[in-house]
Amino acid sequence: MDFKKIAVAAGTLLFFASILAINFLITEHLFYQFTSVVMKIGSIILISFLTLIVMRYLGFLWLSFLNGYSTAKTALEGKDFYPGISIIVPAYNEEVTIRQSLLSLIKLDYPKYEVIVIDDGSKDKTYHIASSMAKNYGNVTVRVFKKKNGGKARALNYGIERATYNIVMCVDADSKLERDVLKKMVRHFKDPHVAAVAGAVKVSNADKILTKLQQLEYIEGLNMSRSGQGFMRAVNIIPGPIGMFKKDALKKVGYYDSDTFAEDCDLTLKLITAGFKIDYEPDAMAWTEAPEEVIPLIKQRYRWTRGILQSIRKHSHLLWNFKENPIASFTLWYMQLEGIWWPFMDIFANIFLIFIAATYGLSWTIVNWWVLLTIIDGAAALFCLIFTGESLRYMLYVPAYRIFYITFLNIVKVFATIEEWFNLEMSWGKLERKGKI
Repeated sequence: MDFKKIAVAAGTLLFFASILAINFLITEHLFYQFTSVVMKIGSIILISFLTLIVMRYLGFLWLSFLNGYSTAKTALEGKDFYPGISIIVPAYNEEVTIRQSLLSLIKLDYPKYEVIVIDDGSKDKTYHIASSMAKNYGNVTVRVFKKKNGGKARALNYGIERATYNIVMCVDADSKLERDVLKKMVRHFKDPHVAAVAGAVKVSNADKILTKLQQLEYIEGLNMSRSGQGFMRAVNIIPGPIGMFKKDALKKVGYYDSDTFAEDCDLTLKLITAGFKIDYEPDAMAWTEAPEEVIPLIKQRYRWTRGILQSIRKHSHLLWNFKENPIASFTLWYMQLEGIWWPFMDIFANIFLIFIAATYGLSWTIVNWWVLLTIIDGAAALFCLIFTGESLRYMLYVPAYRIFYITFLNIVKVFATIEEWFNLEMSWGKLERKGKI
């Protein structure tokens, strides 16, 4: 870890501590503006929410910083550790992306591995294209299977059961991996207690405002959270585009299940429940195609939200199991906070601020709120961009990210949560790809 990154980390922590102090000063002043008990309670909720935001960023940024040291140590200990690896690629109607994906997979820098493609009853040319690439390429062999359509989870299980090696990597058919991902991820399995390793996901088609905002979300939000969780060896979701597992650990927990919309989240919770460690490799990059229009993005996030809520409900018996499995209990409580309470609190805060601005003429409260949140996001984004080596031009999108994008996503999550509470029917859905990987 070089001096520049250490300085950035220290400066960021000091900055967030200052923001926390400013928050208390501003919200304390707001609290004493009101005589109504209801308004005072609303003010307390507002204070608590902003404090949680700052503490969350502080926690994850600090843990991410520490995880950098941990990853460097793992790299040293895992040198020259190259067991065979089976890469599982489930595919359903992926004729647009399957060739590019397979071309990237057969060019990975690793001594010996295999690629297993599972065509899950595609109605297009996916199987034909994949089969034309099924052969031995020296250090890698491509094998292709076709089965009746049964969903992604069953397709993954079908491939895992046919894997030659104990280390398996599951990737989406629309993912493109960096050449060195296998070497960087497999070294974590030198620790016999590690059952899975998550990689970092980035957007391959970040050429529009909406996809650039998603790229910023992946860098600042999803990957930063996984990096912090990685230090605790308790990553709560192994992402579909890039995840590596021990086959015997998957067999122990019963492989993937098909009873949620988020089979990756459900499987990760099953592994944590079984007492396994889940690690994160920040330098193992997978590129995925993000939705380019609003409606496909809404559908994707609806599925993600409902799938996560289904996974939480499925494992809810562990919520109060702190004594026997503290990691699983803490993970579930955190997922509830982020998946349910956080979006509702954010929407409440905005409605409350608009109300007091209109009723009491305190329009400065809205300005202060958005300025504070934008500054917080900006500091977190700067930290993450520097640590991941990403272009600082994404800083230009921070205001739009905070004011519009995050609010929009939280509204989607709130509606998805309400629908899940009422158990309204929802189909799996599939994002139409444009081959931009």
